[in-house]
Amino acid sequence: MSAIDKLPPLRTVIASHGLRAKKSLGQNFLLDLNLTGKIAASAGDLTDLNVIEIGPGPGGLTRALLSAGARHVYAFEKDAHCIGALSGLIAASDGGLSVVEADALAINVALAVPAPRAIVANLPYNIATPLLLSWLRQVTAFRHMTLMFQKEVAERIVAVPNTKAYGRLSVMAQWLCQVKINFHLPPQAFTPPPKVQSSVVHFVPKGIEENAPSFDVMEQLVAAAFGQRRKMLRQSLKTALGGKTESLLETAGIKPTLRAEDLAVTDYIRLAQMMSSEI
Repeated sequence: MSAIDKLPPLRTVIASHGLRAKKSLGQNFLLDLNLTGKIAASAGDLTDLNVIEIGPGPGGLTRALLSAGARHVYAFEKDAHCIGALSGLIAASDGGLSVVEADALAINVALAVPAPRAIVANLPYNIATPLLLSWLRQVTAFRHMTLMFQKEVAERIVAVPNTKAYGRLSVMAQWLCQVKINFHLPPQAFTPPPKVQSSVVHFVPKGIEENAPSFDVMEQLVAAAFGQRRKMLRQSLKTALGGKTESLLETAGIKPTLRAEDLAVTDYIRLAQMMSSEI
């Protein structure tokens, strides 16, 4: 039995340190070690990777990542009370765990953690989307990402055209990564139980083509399209393409009477490339 296996149950750790999940930080603790093990396993082979975790809480997923053989785990935690509760796990990790007190939104984890890197995290739901977008901006810095979201957000990430869930997040994620939902988790798996189901999503970065548009141009285009998704593209894209909207759509072979959800990711890439050449 390893030193990690000999640690007290998570509920004991929570009780002894007076921890409580803070709604203001989007915390929902996952205490079932079978489930945290399943998340770590779904990320694939971690043995050669420095693994980044956001919001470890009492350390359930952290234990699983260490047990899965991660080269090193870097856990970023904003809540000082949780950092104290991780002291036993730090000792048991035999130098394999670094806990950093930091706001994940305010730190560039790719600069803080040496390569090769992966991210495996039960994300705080209130900052999950901005965190994902910040990592997509520099996605080639990571071998892969395995992240937990609200089920609704996960379904938006993997959505296909001509569906209600398809939107800005779908296009940005699928432009840069191969994405899939690994599995879902019920509210009862967490303490306290959230009001929604949760989903674990796996991201594998794609190779970026030489003529790929910049992240900012792509984001501007997609935000304009889906910001007025009920309008035809000839109208909704004017904030991004201006007076050249209809001519650029025509050149791209896209009907100006279509709406944002009608376009495939490849259509947005083509438009963003054209948009870049006009800037």
